[in-house]
Order: sequence, then C-alpha cells, then structure tokens
Amino acid sequence: MRDTASQTIASPIAAEKRFGVMSGSDLALYVLMVMIWGTSWIAMTFQIEIVPPLITGIYRFTIATIAMMGWAIVSKSPMAFPLKIHLRFILMGIFLFSTNFVLFYYAASYMASGLMAVIFSLASLVNIVLAAIIFGQKPSPLATLGSIMGFAGIGLIFWPEIAQSGGQEGILTGLALGMGGTLCFSIGNMVATANQKLELPLISSTAWGMFYGTLWMVLVSAILDVPVLVEWTWTYWAATIWLAIVASVVAFAGYLTLLKNIGAARASYATVLFPIVALGLSTLFEGYQWTFLGLIGLACILGGNILVMRGKKG
Repeated sequence: MRDTASQTIASPIAAEKRFGVMSGSDLALYVLMVMIWGTSWIAMTFQIEIVPPLITGIYRFTIATIAMMGWAIVSKSPMAFPLKIHLRFILMGIFLFSTNFVLFYYAASYMASGLMAVIFSLASLVNIVLAAIIFGQKPSPLATLGSIMGFAGIGLIFWPEIAQSGGQEGILTGLALGMGGTLCFSIGNMVATANQKLELPLISSTAWGMFYGTLWMVLVSAILDVPVLVEWTWTYWAATIWLAIVASVVAFAGYLTLLKNIGAARASYATVLFPIVALGLSTLFEGYQWTFLGLIGLACILGGNILVMRGKKG
C-alpha cells in the first residue's frame, strides 16, 4: 500500500484541495524547517578548513545513515528490496546524498554561504528543465517564465563580483561548483520521482540512498587517495552533527509531516524562504556585501521559484 507521504507527493494538486488554513503547530514546524535549512549553509563553512570535503561528507552521511536506518527499523519500514531496486537507490545516493553536497563543500571555499543557498534554490527551476527532458513533462508558461527569471537572477547576483574580480578570485569556480551540485541534486530528484512512481517507501528509500551515497564517497576518496583527516574541534563536530541529524534526519521528518498536513505545493515554498535566512546570516557573520543588482537578482530568483510552484498547480 502506498504511504500517505507518497500519495501527497504524487498528487500535489489533489492534496492541496484537502487543506485549509495552516494550524499553529504546522506554522511553527514550517518556520522551524526554514530556519534549519537556512542555517545549514553557514554550518558548512565550519567544516572546510582542515578536513577534505569528501571525508567530511563521509563523516556527515555515516552519522545520517545510522540515524535514518534506525528510524526505518523503529518505524518498521520494509528494508528488503530486489537488486534492480537497489540500483535505483545507488543512483539516488550518488546524486542526492553525496556528490551534490561534496561539490557545495568545495564551493564554500570560494563564496559566502548565503550565495550557496541562493544557487541551491535554483533546484526547483532545474527540475523543470530535467523533467521536460527526461519525462517529457512540458512546463507551463508560468513555470517557463519562472525558470528564465531564476537563471537571470543568478547572473545579476554574481555579475558584480565577477566584474570586480575579473574572474580571477575563484568566484567563477565557486559558481560552477555550486551549479554542479544543484544539477546533481536535481538529477537525484528525477531518480526519486521515478522511485515514487514505483510506490517505494520514502523512509526506506532515503535510508538506503544515504547508505549508498556514503559508500560512493568512500570509493571515490580511496580512488583519489584523499587523506583521511580528523579535526578535533567542537565547531567542526557541532556543525557535522547539526548537518547530519538536524538538517538531514530531523528536517526530513518535519518535511514529511508538512507534506502530509499542508500539501506538497505549500510545503515547497520553504525553498523560497531559506535563502533569505542564509543571506541574512552571511551578512551578519561573513561580511557579505549587498549590491543593487544583487537585490534585483534575489527578487528574480524568489519570484521565479514562486511562479514555478504556482505553475505546477496549474
């Protein structure tokens, strides 16, 4: 039998018709999700000084995998699947629970954490393009306009820094890494969407995806002979625990609850809000300097995301 969360994701339009005004508890959970995802980007900056990104990714997702497997066992979610299904989990792990995060860890060396969040917020726009290519899903006019606005917004945000540095200070490298991470995440979304059509349990799929994503990072680090280093500071491990448990497992549980209670379309608006939190933290703690073009670009990206989500409804 298909679980409730899968039903909600598979049919967001039908689901939205069942939901009325958001309750106080749902609103509190929604705000919590935005704050968790909004703070996760600056947490990543505490992990890039000593330990290589691949090794940090292994630490993070080893912890997250153990927690997620434990959740699957406690909730009695089925864990036995045929080999062909495990191949799907492997693909999801490679793109959704490893490579995308590692690329963003590398990008963190070149840009403020808030800018990484802004790049990542393009995922819903990239999803539109990939869904059209892979599944033949023609985007609505609103979604098309939203995608154009979003990508134009990225250009407006990054152009002042590119022009000022002449492309010599790594901003182009950081942008490429961030876009690569976002593309990997969106490819992972396509795999997850295909898995949902098979009615695979979300908790089990996520647990196995994290497991294979961790193994993938171990394999790549071994092939590349990446040194296994440990940073024994409370900031590094506090950030790692926050990202592994709170930003991954707890946030996933909260998001599933929101999907069930308020529907997929309204829950997705969290992706519009968390870059604002991330940029605010960058301004306070990293000295991020706003520009007029940057403000226009951020408005384009947020507006583009909203148009894409409204376009999905209709």
